[in-house]
Amino acid sequence: MTTARTKSTSGGLPILQGVLPIKASQVPAEFIAGLTLAALAIPEVMGYTKIAGTPVVTGLYTMLIPAVLFAFFGSSRHLVVGADSATAAILAAGLGGLAAVGSDEYVALAVVLAFMAAGFLLLARLVGLGFLADFLSRTVLVGFLTGVGVQVALGQVAGMLGIEGGGHGTLSKIWGDLQQLGQVNGYALATAVAVLAVILGAKRISRKIPGALIAVVGAIWFSWALDLGQHLPVLGAVPGGLPQIALPQVDWSWELINQLVPTAFAMCVVILAQSAATSRAYAARYNEPFSEDRDLLGLGLANIGAGLSGTFVVNGSPTKTQMVDSAGGRTQLALLVMSAIVLLVLLFLTGPLAYMPEAVLSAVVFLIGLDLIDLDSMRRIYQERRSEFWVALITALMVVLVGVEQGIILAIVLSLIDHTRRGYRPKNALLQPDGTGTWHALPMDTKVQALPGLVVYRFTHSMYYANAEQMAAEVTALACGVEPPLRWLCLDASAIDDVDFSAAETLRATFAELKEQGIQLVVAQVMDDVRDHSRYQLDQLFGKDAFFDTLQDVVDAYRRQTDASTP
Repeated sequence: MTTARTKSTSGGLPILQGVLPIKASQVPAEFIAGLTLAALAIPEVMGYTKIAGTPVVTGLYTMLIPAVLFAFFGSSRHLVVGADSATAAILAAGLGGLAAVGSDEYVALAVVLAFMAAGFLLLARLVGLGFLADFLSRTVLVGFLTGVGVQVALGQVAGMLGIEGGGHGTLSKIWGDLQQLGQVNGYALATAVAVLAVILGAKRISRKIPGALIAVVGAIWFSWALDLGQHLPVLGAVPGGLPQIALPQVDWSWELINQLVPTAFAMCVVILAQSAATSRAYAARYNEPFSEDRDLLGLGLANIGAGLSGTFVVNGSPTKTQMVDSAGGRTQLALLVMSAIVLLVLLFLTGPLAYMPEAVLSAVVFLIGLDLIDLDSMRRIYQERRSEFWVALITALMVVLVGVEQGIILAIVLSLIDHTRRGYRPKNALLQPDGTGTWHALPMDTKVQALPGLVVYRFTHSMYYANAEQMAAEVTALACGVEPPLRWLCLDASAIDDVDFSAAETLRATFAELKEQGIQLVVAQVMDDVRDHSRYQLDQLFGKDAFFDTLQDVVDAYRRQTDASTP
């Protein structure tokens, strides 16, 4: 299979790479996929506004201009861009205390965050930082999204019970809900239970049935017919029409920017990781090329579109992408069809939304949160890699108990620590040939010799300041107290793709120590880009005759020297 990641080679600013070329026979399937996505995603994105703390209509706005911009300028033919629970949760956490939830000032700050996230994404595109998405491991992403799911689900309990709730953190919200259990609104609870039953029942029958849409439409009809607004909170008037294109009205200051930068950066990291992972997975599934840099441009422009249209940050959505794929969509044309349907809803169908009970959205969001809790992946991680499970669990607990922003920062740190840990203590090996000329890797504690007096030591990582001392200690141990006495020590450098200054110094010291013991240090299978030793002058130190192309060359040279020295 060819690699899914490519760089665009066309000049200028190509558009519609995610749509063209398209076969005429595929167009009907794209329209059906777009209709399906709209039916499934409209109630979902309205639910995301409860997480973000913005008016319901802003959820619809995320499916309009931002989606169109990504469809035009992104490279992925599959990635669906729109509102997302993880970035919505980060937004709510970052704006907590800065403005009243749902107020004009709050919405304006959410718009500013969309612009700032776009700025980070475009900066990442300009300086080629798309690769940073690879530094958020699957393990910490599972833990992070599981924590977000728990936080989101628990945060909707008050809405489903029809109580005010309260508190900022997850634990304080739970405590507030428990104190208000005597004030439960029976109408709200019954509505929420009915919505959950419809959505879960439809999902059991077929995932293609728009259970959320059926539940929402049914709840609106019952609310209108039975005048439920007298008994439980409803959304009220929802503005229709196109979003106004404008810049946010805020009191700009460096203090405000400094307060928002951590939140915008956390959003950018999640967008980078989640969108790149989704695009890469589907490009590999269909053996199609995609460009992370081009997607970064599309995501940056999509968030600029979100800011200009007065809504919150958008992200590549794995769940919506799967919705389109399951419905037969294979290009961004499905996303454009979805946007056209949302446009019709905004122009003609916002009136009925006024009758929607708030408990309906709470129930929809509650299920969204449960879907994010990936217990199956957590179980597999526990079974296959216990240390990584604890990383995922710590990340999830940080999100739930402390906050989403802190959780994503911890996720980044833990990913980097995990990466560093693997290189800090590499599992090196000793090599021994068999009778067929095949070399076998054996543990270090065997102290096995390839030939009497010859040890072949494979270092399995790039050599840098943190692991160079391990190399020195292992080489010293190999040189002491072995029988027969060591004459040659061969460093198999086939896995070493870089040597930093500290490691070069350690190599010099190790060479000198071995030389004092009468042991010759030789090097085999050095990569071409590492073989230029002019920076550290290792070839002058070791001698040009100390470098060999293959391990067999080392064996042959050692035998010649041994034979020549034998009387």
